[in-house]
Amino acid sequence: MKQNKLKYSAKWRKKAISIKGKKPVYWSPSSESALAEAEIEYQDKTSASIYVAFDVKDGKGVIDNDTKIVIWTTTPWTIPSNMAITVNPNLNYAVVETAGTKYLVAADLVDSLKETLGWEDGKVIQTVRGSELDRVVARHPFYDRDSLVINGEHATADAGTGAVHTAPGHGEDDFIVGQKYELEVLAPINEKGVFTEEAPGFEGLFYDDANKVVTEKLKESGALLKMDFITHSYPHDWRTKKPVIFRATPQWFASINKFRGDLMDAVQNVHWTPAWGETRLFNMVRDRGDWVISRQRAWGVPLPIFYGENGEAIITDETIQHISDLFREHGSNIWFEKEAKELLPEGFTHPSSPNGEFTKEKDIMDVWFDSGSSHQAVLEAREELSRPADLYMEGSDQYRGWFNSSLTTAVAMTGAAPYRNVLSHGFALDGEGRKMSKSLGNTILPGKVINQLGADIVRLWVASVDYQADVRISDDILKQVSEVYRKIRNTMRFLLGNVSDFNSETDKVAFADLREVDQFMLVKLNSLVDTVKDSYEKFEFSTIYHQINYFCTVLLSQFYMDFAKDVVYIEAANSPSRRAMQTVFYESVVSLTKLLAPILPHTTEEVWANLKGEETASIHLEDLPEVQDLDDMKPLEEKWDAFMKVRDGVQKALEEARNEKLIGKSMLAKVTLYVDETGKKLFDSLEGDFAQLFIVSDFELVEGIEKAPEKALSIDHAAVLITVAEGETCERCRVVRKDVGVDPHHPTLCGRCAEIVTKNYEG
Repeated sequence: MKQNKLKYSAKWRKKAISIKGKKPVYWSPSSESALAEAEIEYQDKTSASIYVAFDVKDGKGVIDNDTKIVIWTTTPWTIPSNMAITVNPNLNYAVVETAGTKYLVAADLVDSLKETLGWEDGKVIQTVRGSELDRVVARHPFYDRDSLVINGEHATADAGTGAVHTAPGHGEDDFIVGQKYELEVLAPINEKGVFTEEAPGFEGLFYDDANKVVTEKLKESGALLKMDFITHSYPHDWRTKKPVIFRATPQWFASINKFRGDLMDAVQNVHWTPAWGETRLFNMVRDRGDWVISRQRAWGVPLPIFYGENGEAIITDETIQHISDLFREHGSNIWFEKEAKELLPEGFTHPSSPNGEFTKEKDIMDVWFDSGSSHQAVLEAREELSRPADLYMEGSDQYRGWFNSSLTTAVAMTGAAPYRNVLSHGFALDGEGRKMSKSLGNTILPGKVINQLGADIVRLWVASVDYQADVRISDDILKQVSEVYRKIRNTMRFLLGNVSDFNSETDKVAFADLREVDQFMLVKLNSLVDTVKDSYEKFEFSTIYHQINYFCTVLLSQFYMDFAKDVVYIEAANSPSRRAMQTVFYESVVSLTKLLAPILPHTTEEVWANLKGEETASIHLEDLPEVQDLDDMKPLEEKWDAFMKVRDGVQKALEEARNEKLIGKSMLAKVTLYVDETGKKLFDSLEGDFAQLFIVSDFELVEGIEKAPEKALSIDHAAVLITVAEGETCERCRVVRKDVGVDPHHPTLCGRCAEIVTKNYEG
């Protein structure tokens, strides 16, 4: 059994660590080691269900000595380790007499137990409070050993008998209540899951095989009232899928009681993403018991503890510092390569070893203690870094692991958390929401996806999901993300292609000189920059994904870039309207490239390399774009937002006209818009070529919705009528115009195109 006390080491200067001995931990015979709670999963298991009667030895005047206390358990193999029976102090217990025998059970369970145990003629002859039964003495069913009746809140009337068989060596609740009553912590099972000589009659039996022998022993002694089999939820080792048990073993424990308050304060001084992380870790710290810092494994960082000849543990500032220096110089494997005396300081002596003989600890340190100290190894050891770290990021299972251990070690050493921000994420599941497993064959290998689709697709998928919960991934989902990526990439290609002759120093148009629609797009771009920068600060990457996707797909591709073709492809190179749109294109591609750089590093680097006018070698040396003060543009944004809603209605009407074979492409159409007073006011306030904005050949605004024919499509504050535009199609701009051929030198061009060609392209 490990020592009960330990002086604090040099690494724990501010808070002493108390050390305790045996305590039950999850343990699996398959791995022969203690398991962390994070490695436990619950699965169904079929177990023997037995009801056992314990004879009362001394009823303390509360109940008769010829009474039997009935317990129920699904782990018969723990009966040899029984040291007590726990009853709830706040429950009533009934003595039921049946066939001349008296049994004590929870009063609330009498009726159900009559049926279960066949007590048809059972009659309640006495009722007592659980608190009155405290320290009544019963006898073990087959050992010459007392079983003390004790009080514990974990005994309930939800199931069983209300009286709980208590084996402190094989259950956490049992251990805790047993400590209160100073019960022996008996765990007569070795590291192979086999009973030892501490359980006479069962030596050499594997614990699971002992179930049958134990029940036979109970039957022989007359203590077994009933046995059947039930299926219930039971802890299993997640790796081997085998059942695990509680087994009290000698371990090193670190107590946090003396600085628990500091830990809870530190939790509240950290920014948590998601916000519920604060409550989760706070509650863990508040309710946490001692920390098991030892493990029985062949690999890992050793516990730097020595033992004297009398078994006393030796942990001093001198020995700890010496081992630290050896590890720093030779690595931790030196602990396994050298004998104890070679690892101690030269000439070291200790009162526990008058002959100068020492042994070393064989246990290794809990890996969470190891990784939880990484802040010291990283932040303190590197001059370019400082404490605390800006961000700790890991899966949601790390509240119990790395986040917790890092907080504990840092607060113990420095009084403060090692991090400013903590971000946790869920886990990747397959397309059907199942946990990925090699045995199921449903794993998706990132390397394979990267080879097939590229790393940026994987990164874009990560940004697209709500990472705070478990997320699904499949080939179909990746194809959807690939489609979004394709749209973003094509948008960037269009923008790049249409600023190839644009010099940002000489051709850029001042904001005040832009057309309203161009200003509207820059206002929307500015709003996007604001939203994305804020979302990066809040780690809300899915917001970034959706907002950029909307801006590229809807505002740029489906609206601005669509009607822009009638300007940038048609107008003269230096025309004000073309340079205005190129200004918007340029600002958009620069801002989008910077905003997307953290998510699509390879794509944005490619864009940056092909963007003229930007001299920085890499996009990743740039800062995110700045948000402009455009609050005075709110009225303009609002009225153009209203226009976009009208445009949606017009697009719907054009689609219906196409379905009816009235028109083919929208450029063959004329839009007549019948508006009410609100609609009229909106269009009067707007500046722009509405035929061009709707991508049609002709546009007419008519005041009065009531004038609209019945076949017109009704929308908010307007009605839309689609007819075939009159005239011929211009060979250059593809617009249907009545003035095609007005210039005899250009008989296939409309008047607008003829003028542009004559002025700019004829010598």
